[in-house]
Amino acid sequence: MNNIKVNFSIKDLENLTGIKAHTIRIWEKRYNLLSPERSETNIRNYSLLSFQKLLNISYLNNNGLKISKIANLKEEEIPIKVREIASRAKVEDHAINALKMAMINFDQVLFYSTYNNLLENKTFSEIFYSVFLPLLNEIGLLWQTNTITPAHEHFLSIHIKQKILLNIERLQLLEPKPVSKTFVLFLPDHEIHDIGLLFINYELRSKGYHTIFLGESVPTESLSDLLEFFDDITFISYFTVNPQTDKVLDYINNFNELLLNKDNTKLLLLGKKLEEVDINNLPEKVRTFKSIENLVKEF
Repeated sequence: MNNIKVNFSIKDLENLTGIKAHTIRIWEKRYNLLSPERSETNIRNYSLLSFQKLLNISYLNNNGLKISKIANLKEEEIPIKVREIASRAKVEDHAINALKMAMINFDQVLFYSTYNNLLENKTFSEIFYSVFLPLLNEIGLLWQTNTITPAHEHFLSIHIKQKILLNIERLQLLEPKPVSKTFVLFLPDHEIHDIGLLFINYELRSKGYHTIFLGESVPTESLSDLLEFFDDITFISYFTVNPQTDKVLDYINNFNELLLNKDNTKLLLLGKKLEEVDINNLPEKVRTFKSIENLVKEF
């Protein structure tokens, strides 16, 4: 347990819970909800229990309980009230909070118990869209603000990947559609963020399509070999941090010239990097999508 993060600044709590530091200070002063330790220079320092309590308070407040009513609850009554509301309200928010705690504590048991509870009422796709995807977006921001370390992000990512891969493996038992269209999923050179691409692979496989998943950091030139094997290819890629912003359009144009000169070839793209460039004049066979869900709906 030596790797557990046990001390948090008020900025950490703001980033992790979404509650403004100013509001946290008011809740402390007016309602005595948290009791941070203070350094010699009067800087607040919060414990892991304080973080957990604030997550629960945030959940109750977001589900309609006034902060004055929460303040009147006994310490042991707060998690009980959370479970009560979670059982009849929006379980996604409670699950996201639980998975944050699992990440902070590197707690695999909590991750799997939370996931298994979700599975009782949701399909894997529903869990990914309503819990995993919002959580991953939030985790990316937490990492950028130094609230969590890369180790935390990797812990969460690898467990989500394991669930995607497990569900892809289960699809091997399904009878595939007759092979006509082939989807080739890959990431460009130096791009390693493959969770979104893996999930697209799962969604396409669940619909019975033939997919070839090549994964991270694939040189464009090496993809030309696939043109010798398949007549109808839809390439799919995800630009999260690469190519660099000033190289995105060059990459797309080069891809178009090298790989999209056959009739039944196209390239579908997603990712944050596309938000940084002008995509109004892309080659005819290149399309961009703002979300995985929108892309999958095409098929």
